[in-house]
Amino acid sequence: MRLTSATEAIHQIQGTGTVSNKTPEMKRRQFLAGAVAAPAVTLAASATRAVAQPAPARAAVPAKPQTVGDTQAPSEQRIVTSGKVGGDFMVDCLRALNIDFVASCPGSTFRGLQESLINYGMNTKPEFITCLHEEVSAAMCHGYAKIAGKPMSCLVHGVVGTQHAAMPIYNAYCDQAPMLVMAGNVGEGTSRRPGVEWAHSAHDQATIVRDYVKWDDQAANLQDFAEGVVRAYDIATIAPMGPVFVVVDADQQEEEIDPKEKLFIPKLRKRSQPMGDAVAVAEAAKMLVAAENPVIVAGRYQRTAAGPQLLAQLADTLNAPVLDERSRMNMPNRHPLNHTERGAALLRQADVILCLEPMDLFGTLNNVTDLIGRPSTPKIRPDAKVIVIGTTDAQIKANITAYERYNQADLGITGDAETTTPSLIQAIEKEITPNRRSALATRGQKLREQSTGFMKAVYAQAAMGWTANPISTARTCAEVWEQLKTSGGEYTMSSEANFLSDWPYRLWNMDKPWNSMGRSVGGGVGYTAPASLGAALANKEHGRITVSLNGDGDLLMQPGTLWTAAHHEIPILYVVHNNRAYHQEYMHVQRMAQRNQRGIDRAHIGTTIDNPNIDFATLAKSYGVYSEGPISNPVDLGPAITRALAVVKKGQPALIDVVSQPR
Repeated sequence: MRLTSATEAIHQIQGTGTVSNKTPEMKRRQFLAGAVAAPAVTLAASATRAVAQPAPARAAVPAKPQTVGDTQAPSEQRIVTSGKVGGDFMVDCLRALNIDFVASCPGSTFRGLQESLINYGMNTKPEFITCLHEEVSAAMCHGYAKIAGKPMSCLVHGVVGTQHAAMPIYNAYCDQAPMLVMAGNVGEGTSRRPGVEWAHSAHDQATIVRDYVKWDDQAANLQDFAEGVVRAYDIATIAPMGPVFVVVDADQQEEEIDPKEKLFIPKLRKRSQPMGDAVAVAEAAKMLVAAENPVIVAGRYQRTAAGPQLLAQLADTLNAPVLDERSRMNMPNRHPLNHTERGAALLRQADVILCLEPMDLFGTLNNVTDLIGRPSTPKIRPDAKVIVIGTTDAQIKANITAYERYNQADLGITGDAETTTPSLIQAIEKEITPNRRSALATRGQKLREQSTGFMKAVYAQAAMGWTANPISTARTCAEVWEQLKTSGGEYTMSSEANFLSDWPYRLWNMDKPWNSMGRSVGGGVGYTAPASLGAALANKEHGRITVSLNGDGDLLMQPGTLWTAAHHEIPILYVVHNNRAYHQEYMHVQRMAQRNQRGIDRAHIGTTIDNPNIDFATLAKSYGVYSEGPISNPVDLGPAITRALAVVKKGQPALIDVVSQPR
């Protein structure tokens, strides 16, 4: 039968530089000199030499400046600046790098730069995105980069803000996602006010995150800052990509720039990505063409919008199946050579395995059993040849073991896999003789015929528990897809799907580079909600719908993400997978209890989120987000999603609270 949609098919199956005055009084701006009358002149990133722009005209000094918290009361003799200040120059630097957004939970150590962003820069390119926690602002950068293909920046407040942001920085490092983290700091001890400024400052602030950033810098003056921030951007965007950390000194932000100071912004170098050695690529091509059962395994493969098409072209040229580990949007999921559904069988029969940007080569090729001693067994034949193309080994830190266990391979090629693919395809074409081409075509035809049965099998599995209450994860994902498909718009599935039994990858049609962001890789809980919002921010200008199938525990880490979505009118649909537990950990405790022969009836202690149950719909309303739920009757789910998507299409966030089966 011809299945027209997931829900219909399932029903059928069922039958149902500081140069200013150095006196303490003049060291920093104490009060604003007024609103800026003219915006900064935008610096072109392509300019050969960008220079500091003149200070904008100033309005009269306000009669009664506002003061709160630990700021000093205004005096009769207010100290003001009349020229351009360091923060203004820093804004020029960000504009030269084409930074569109700076996300931040406000903090005093970057008050000068914040004031420059909103008054000198007029809050335009970059725009200040207000967050309620540094973990939100940094994680937004992570998600933004995976959709926009370029870094976003965040500001964090001193030592304490850096520690808050550490988790999303770590996630981005593990995921090889670029971001520019700027951390405020009062560097000179003699400049710090007694008390909290000492507690929030450091001699070497970057040491907190140095193990999991690609590079860090702490500039001694404004010219150092300009060169350092351009270098940081350059390093962040070269494969293997990753977060960079730049300390922005408070005095450098706030001091007036001496007009005699000849500050300039270096031109960002136009970079090519590293490509695999041609001789090694030719050797890999020979091995692949000669193989009877080659398999391509894609890890963190996709880096640009061209990635999925290139991978499909490679598979078509070789007539070989692809096992997509779904760490990126690597390959259209319904391509007839995407055989991820039968990945284990593929590896067992393979004689040559090509691994492209593997996250965990050992884990790809071996099973590790969760028993005492953690015994491992190979997934592959003893005589199978392994080829690796990737850059992960070029970014290894001694302490952080994100590089995984070392696994032998027959050929290792250092280079960005996506960049290397065109030359690999060319080398393969050169190796294919007319007789071999016929054999490859025969193999490809068999693989394509096999793929026709994948969707029917998936629908049959999804039909199980279709009417269950709480709602099955398959039903939730199918209902969301039905509404997305009907809407006809472009979309991004911004969440991890392994906690949903990968149903979105199995039920949805993903054939565009932005349809999925892949995994967080670092696995830090609290990633999905803010990273999804960063993706939605990148999608906003394209009119794409961002859907986050969000875990309840994940959202509870940073519920304030919802306020940022509402405040900045960022369209996104959150569908909360509310299984009322940290279910992964629940299963771990069950496993331990079973191993120790103590029964699993107490495994809920410390792992479930009930008594009382959390009403995420009410929580969302409190942040100004349209919401419905909790929904436990599957019949109510489709109409609720329809209403929520209507809100999202109008440019607003929405949330559906779905009481779910565990997985």
